[in-house]
Amino acid sequence: MTRKEFLRSCGTMAAGVALSGVFLQSCAGIHYAAFSRDGNRLVVPKSEFSTQKNQKTIERDLVIIKTAASDIPIAVHKSGSEYTAVLLRCTHRGCELNPGGGQFTCPCHGSEFTLQGTVLEGPAEENLTTYKITTDHDNIYIELT
Repeated sequence: MTRKEFLRSCGTMAAGVALSGVFLQSCAGIHYAAFSRDGNRLVVPKSEFSTQKNQKTIERDLVIIKTAASDIPIAVHKSGSEYTAVLLRCTHRGCELNPGGGQFTCPCHGSEFTLQGTVLEGPAEENLTTYKITTDHDNIYIELT
């Protein structure tokens, strides 16, 4: 290996390490919500969308639900007083989607979806599976059927 090749390799590795730090930081913001099951519904407390940090209330706009019944999680997005729930399975080839940057991205082939499940960028052509949601004062109810 020449000196020039060595320096190029070191530069590439340094850039990779710097970028991986950015991606790892974004993962820290993902919150896996507590929930219960009521028949064919998942019950998520609305309190899962806020947390206390340094005596401040921090509001979340997205939480993830991981059930034992499925290897693919469900994302619940809050916009104002409206909630949407989508299955994080790409409609192109079934890969699990990654949340981040205000959208869901497929790590397998690059499809992108809005937080409401609409296709932004292919190769996926179909929107994500969504679930009917109802709410009351304290909870969000996700209908699984």
